Amino acid sequence: MRLREKYKKEIVAKLKEKFGYSSVMAVPNLEKIVVNVGAGRILQDPKYLETIDSILQRITGQQPVKTRAKKSIASFKIRQGMVIGFKVTLRGQRMWDFMEKLINIALPRVRDFRGVDKKGFDKRGNYTLGFKEYIAFPEIHSDEVEKIHGLEVSIATTAKTDPEGYALLDLLGFPFKKDDNK
Repeated sequence: MRLREKYKKEIVAKLKEKFGYSSVMAVPNLEKIVVNVGAGRILQDPKYLETIDSILQRITGQQPVKTRAKKSIASFKIRQGMVIGFKVTLRGQRMWDFMEKLINIALPRVRDFRGVDKKGFDKRGNYTLGFKEYIAFPEIHSDEVEKIHGLEVSIATTAKTDPEGYALLDLLGFPFKKDDNK
């Protein structure tokens, strides 16, 4: 069963029962997923910036937006207006497809994966997760990789608190680390 249908048919009812929501509209839902890559040390290499752009486009299926520096910082050799990263905001069906790919394919392919940490919540039910290597995604073939960089995936939900956000992601199948002391 696709993730979106699973959410509508099973997860909404479970969350409504668990938290006592009076309306289906009050049940937490996925709002958007933002995939972000900071260029970091390789800012001076324009060829590498194009590589990051194409990799992010292949992973998300959407054209990335360049993030530019708001002000100059001499110690980092950054000037105002300089490209310092790329980001993609996914909504709708692309968001659900990416979430399904993240849960079922990308996270299990991460080296030494034992589950994602529960500490990635921001007190408002949103979750952020970092990848050290982008090669966990199926669109990337390891033989074409020149330089490995990380990326950050932020999942914004309509949940008001961390327990609601955790329950939503857990029911969607997010592989959180299991506590050993339970």
